[in-house]
Amino acid sequence: MNTSSNSSSEIFTFEKDFAGALYCIPMAVRRKLDLCGVKVSLKQWNRFELDEREQMVAQDCETPNEIDTYGRYVVGVIEQRTDDAAQLLERDAGTEWNDPKSVPQRVLDYSMERDVTPPTVAQWAALSPLQRFSIFKLTRPGHSNENFVPAMREFGLID
Repeated sequence: MNTSSNSSSEIFTFEKDFAGALYCIPMAVRRKLDLCGVKVSLKQWNRFELDEREQMVAQDCETPNEIDTYGRYVVGVIEQRTDDAAQLLERDAGTEWNDPKSVPQRVLDYSMERDVTPPTVAQWAALSPLQRFSIFKLTRPGHSNENFVPAMREFGLID
């Protein structure tokens, strides 16, 4: 389900089982939520209408104005569909994951802990910002991250 030609709205093959029907929050939306600093729980997400979830996948969220607009949209949906106040977080500009010249140490360590060849700097640089974000998110401490190897494979980082 690639909702547009914009790679920042792509739903990856490794997440289609759970994100294709938009029952779970796809990486494209998770990245946008981090960029605009709005937390959406899975419980909240599942109270949104399908067209609202699709809008969150498709809507641009790259420039400062788009990020602000996206955040306002999500806050509005949270307030309309749930009894919860929107929880705002510090915005993540991608300093840890979006530098194409440096593979984050967390990704290197996580790869080695799982006997997976870590991405080279050249491989990391060739990834889209959404791909870098996804790999980085899939190395979070305290999470099962079962999609780490499938994502590495899908992005051509391992065989």
